[in-house]
This record gives sequence, C-alpha cells and structure tokens, in this order.
Amino acid sequence: MMKLAFSTNAFTRFTLIEALRQIKAAGFGGVEILADVPHAYPDAVGAAQVGAIVRELEKLDLQVSNINANCSFGYWRHAPPEPFFEPSLISPVREHREDRARLICKALEFGKAVGAANVSITTGRMLAGMPPEKAAQQLAESLPPILDRADRLGVSIGIECEPGLFVEHVSELREWIDRLGHARLGANLDIGHSQVMGESIGGVIRLLGDRIWNMHVEDIPGRKHYHLIPGRGTVDWGELQGGVEAIGYGRFLTVELYTYTENPRAAAEESYEFLCRRLH
Repeated sequence: MMKLAFSTNAFTRFTLIEALRQIKAAGFGGVEILADVPHAYPDAVGAAQVGAIVRELEKLDLQVSNINANCSFGYWRHAPPEPFFEPSLISPVREHREDRARLICKALEFGKAVGAANVSITTGRMLAGMPPEKAAQQLAESLPPILDRADRLGVSIGIECEPGLFVEHVSELREWIDRLGHARLGANLDIGHSQVMGESIGGVIRLLGDRIWNMHVEDIPGRKHYHLIPGRGTVDWGELQGGVEAIGYGRFLTVELYTYTENPRAAAEESYEFLCRRLH
C-alpha cells in the first residue's frame, strides 16, 4: 500500500492539533502541515506550540509528509488584490522578496523541528514590472541562499508548479532543478495541476523521478482547476499508479482538498477509502 497523507489546509476552521486528530481518525498515517494561518504561520509559531505539535504527532503516530509554505495569508494585515502567492521570490518589491525568503527559511526550521523532510514553495506570479526574463533572474538569485540553508538543516525544498505561476509546467521545473544543480532542490508534484496544464501524469512523474519529495493528489473536473475528492473527477489513477511504480516512488501521496473546509473530515474519510481501494 502506498503511503497516504492528508493536508491540514482543508481544516482551516479547526486548530492544528484538532486537524491532526481528525486526519489520523480518518485513517491516514501522514499529514502535511500548513505553514500559514491558522495553523503554523512561520512568524507566529513559537517553541511551546512546536513542542505541542511534536508531542501530538508522536501520540498519534503521524509522520509529516510536507510543510506547505506555498502561500502566506498571515503576511498581510490588509490583503492586496493578489494575496495568494505574495510575497514571492519574484515579487517586483525587494522587501517582499526578502520577506518571502525569510519566511521560507523559518518554515525550514519548523520542518526540521517537527520531523519533516521537505518544505513546498511556489515561484509566485509575474506581476506588473516582472516579465519572464526578469523573473528568471530574480528566482536564480533568490533560491541559492535558501537552498544552502535547507542543506544545513537537512530539509529539502520542493517547488510546486501551479497554473498561472512563473513555473507552471513540470518541464520548466525540471530545467530549474538541472540548472541550479542543488541536491536539496526538487518537486512538490501536484498531479491535478499537471492535468489542468494538459500534461501526462505518468510522464511528469517519470520526468521528475527521484526529485519528487512529495506528491499532492486530488481529482480534477476535466481541465478546470478545482480540487475534488479522489474518485469524483477525471484523473486517471491507473496512470498515476503506473508512474509511481515506474520510478519506485516511496514517499507520500498527500491529499490536498482546501476546497472542502465545510466538512473536511468527511472529505478525508472518502479520500482514504477511495485511495485504499484504487491504489495497491
């Protein structure tokens, strides 16, 4: 049976401790922790909270599949028009780039403390004044210090491709991994995003190979970017299974259903039952 986890970003109406308990009760052996409000925003989580999280993880016998530092809603007191991925490493505002790097490094420290092997991030959008060539230059400047910090902590960085972001295709991410050549740089592969972008799920898994630190799984309606409970959309789960078997993937498949905040426990239970039935 493949290793299954569930992301706490579906449980934003609950405390992190309660989210961990409900994810375990739904059957999962792993959990992805949201490094944002209301769970573990890097600038707000303190030593006492970290200690409580570690004790709860041990009590529940839950492994951490990933620290999700993709977004930073907690950064903004008054949210701008596009708060989801800002501040980003390619923001046209230097202060925002520096703050994002700082938050990522704090997420790495948190990940180390709670036993996570990896932290996921995104590249952000190309906002006004940040065309592709300039965005590439900024990303190339922003990532190396973060990766060096990751190396010192023994925690890896997984970039997640997302429709509409600077790095949105897996082929682009593969190029960045090869270009920077850092052992700590890999992928947080979201199979739903690949379907939305028209990519072959089996193909992208093979392309990234052993640089996949964590895999987000969810169903998708056709090529519309909306996360559905596994089994309710059009994802080819046989292709997914073939891909992970082809590369000998032994890390977590992490269900990400931030679209089900009204009843995340039911979504988690249905997801677990489907994946246990469908994947071997």
